[in-house]
Amino acid sequence: MPSSMATASAFRTPRWYGIPFRVLLLTIIGTLLSFAVALFLSIVGIVLVAAVRGIHPDMRIAYRHFALPVALVVGAASLVFGITTEIRHYRQMKSLAAIEKMS
Repeated sequence: MPSSMATASAFRTPRWYGIPFRVLLLTIIGTLLSFAVALFLSIVGIVLVAAVRGIHPDMRIAYRHFALPVALVVGAASLVFGITTEIRHYRQMKSLAAIEKMS
């Protein structure tokens, strides 16, 4: 098998319909992960503040005022970042596939 045949199969034509799937998957994973981390840190902070003040901690604050806004901001940022990154990657792979076809 000639070496040009081996490299021709290395690049395949990129498909645009994979972009939304990857972007949504990474956005959902990033949002859930940021929600979990923000919730954990806010619970720890609320418990520490409540222990210092000697009051009963209100865990609703951790969900409503810390974890949910952080998750929404990180989710929006990861959506924008994912879209720009995937479109850039798609265009680059499309150009490389065209160059590969010419050679």
